[in-house]
Amino acid sequence: MYSVLIVDDEEPVLDSFEFMLKSAAGFVLAGKARSGYEALQMIHETEPDLVFMDINIPGLDGLAVIADVHKKFPGMVFVLSTAYERFDLAKRAIPLGVFAYLVKPVSKKTFFSTLDDAREALAERPAPEGKEQEDPEHLFFKKIIRQEMSEETWEEWKERLALPSDRGIVFLLELGENTEEWCGKIAEQISYKYHCRFNIMLNRGIFLVSGNINREALKARLDAVLKDSLPAPLARFRGVGEPCRGPELYRSCDGALRELEEERQETDIRHWERLRIIQLRRKIGAAPPEEVKKLFTVFWGEIFKAYDFALAKAKMIPVFMFLMDDCTGCYRDDTEAPPLFAAAEEITAIPDMARWEAWAGEAFGKILFQAALRRSNSFPVPLAKALEYIHANYAGGIQLGDAASAAQVSPAYLSRLFSEHCKNSFIDYVTELRIENAEKLLRESKMNIKEVAFATGYQDPNYFGKIFKKITGLSPMAYTAEAKRREGGQGGYNQ
Repeated sequence: MYSVLIVDDEEPVLDSFEFMLKSAAGFVLAGKARSGYEALQMIHETEPDLVFMDINIPGLDGLAVIADVHKKFPGMVFVLSTAYERFDLAKRAIPLGVFAYLVKPVSKKTFFSTLDDAREALAERPAPEGKEQEDPEHLFFKKIIRQEMSEETWEEWKERLALPSDRGIVFLLELGENTEEWCGKIAEQISYKYHCRFNIMLNRGIFLVSGNINREALKARLDAVLKDSLPAPLARFRGVGEPCRGPELYRSCDGALRELEEERQETDIRHWERLRIIQLRRKIGAAPPEEVKKLFTVFWGEIFKAYDFALAKAKMIPVFMFLMDDCTGCYRDDTEAPPLFAAAEEITAIPDMARWEAWAGEAFGKILFQAALRRSNSFPVPLAKALEYIHANYAGGIQLGDAASAAQVSPAYLSRLFSEHCKNSFIDYVTELRIENAEKLLRESKMNIKEVAFATGYQDPNYFGKIFKKITGLSPMAYTAEAKRREGGQGGYNQ
C-alpha cells in the first residue's frame, strides 16, 4: 500500500483527486496540503510515497518544494500539475527527477493511468541504503493505522505493540501549542483507566485506545481530562472515532477526523460571528450609515445561511439588544430610556425569510437613526472631523498629529476625545480600521497579501501578518483560504 499526498490550493481539485484515489487499488491518502509551507511540513512528517504537486500554490511554489526535499527523499515520486503547458516549468522539473507532468483539468483516465505508471516506478525503487529502521510505533501511526489491514497484518502489529484487544477506538487532538508535551500528559491521564498509545502526526495527536470500549464513556473521560489538564486559554479540538476491530481501525481514524473538522468548523463560525458583532458595535454611529447597513445585511445573511431559521432568529435577538443599548442605553441601570422595540417578541413571531428581511430592515433603520442622533449630540466637532480624516487617509502613514491638525486641535486633546467617546485609543482605532479593510480586500479583490498590506498602510508585510492574526485570529493566508472555502459553499456562511 503506497501513501499519497495531494498538494493544491483549489478545494475542488483536492476533493476530486481524493475521490478518485479512494477507488485506486494499492494507494491510501496520506493527507492534503494547500500551500508550499504546509506541503513541506507534511512531506517531512508523513514521508508519502507519491506526491501530486500543483505548481502555483501560495508561499513556496511546487517546484521549490520539490527542490527542497528531493535529495532527502530520493525514492519519493512527484507528479506535477498545472493549469497551463509551459516549457520553462517542465525544464525546471527535469533536474528534480519529476515523474510526470499533468495539465489541469485532469481526467479520470489520465489520473488512473498516472497512478498505474507510478505504482510500477514505486515497486522498482531500490531499498534505501544505510537508513535507520523506523520506530515501529511511529510507522504504525503514520501509515498502518490509516489503511485497511489484513488479519495477518493486524495480528503482527497487535503483537509488536503489545495491544491487549482486537478492538479499539482512535481519537485525535489538535492543540494550539506544545502539542507533544500536552498530548503526553493527556495520554498519561487516559492510561489510568484505558490502555492508550499515541504519536504526533502533522502537529496533531493521534491516540489508539485498545479494548472493547464504550465511545460515549471514552468521550466523557477525555473531555474531563482536557478540562482538568489544559490551561483554559489553550485552543483545542478533538475528534473521537467509532469502536472498530483492528483490521478496520482506519474507519475509526476517518470518523475521528470528521468529528474534529466539524468541531473546528463550528468554532470558526462562532469566532467569525463574534468578530462581526464587534465590528457592528464599533461602527454604528461612527461610520457612514450605508456602510454600517451593508455590514449588518451581510452579517445576518451569514447567520441565516449557517443556522436553521429558528436558531438564526434566536441568535439575532441579543444582537439587536446590544445595538439598541449601544445607541440608547436602554438596558443600563443609569437610564430610563425605553427600548425602541421588543426584540425577542417581535423576532420570535417572524414566520419566514421575506418577513424577516422586511422587519430587520425597518428595525435596523430605527437603530441607525438613534445612532445618528447620539453621534450628533455626543461627538464633539473636532472628533468628527478627525474621524472623517482618518477614514479618508488610513492607507497612508497617518499619525495622531496629522488627524489633530485636520481637526484643528492638539494631539493630546484629540487623544483624550478618542478615549472618552470611542472607548479606544487613536492607534487601536486606526489599526482596526486598516484590518477591517484588509479583510475586505482579501475577500473581494485579486490582490496578493503584500499588495493588501501596502494598500492598508503597512510597508512591512510580515508586520502586517502579525497584526492581522492578532486581531482576526487567522494569518492572512489562512483567512484567504477560509474565505474561498466559504464562498465555495463548503460549510459555514459566506465570507
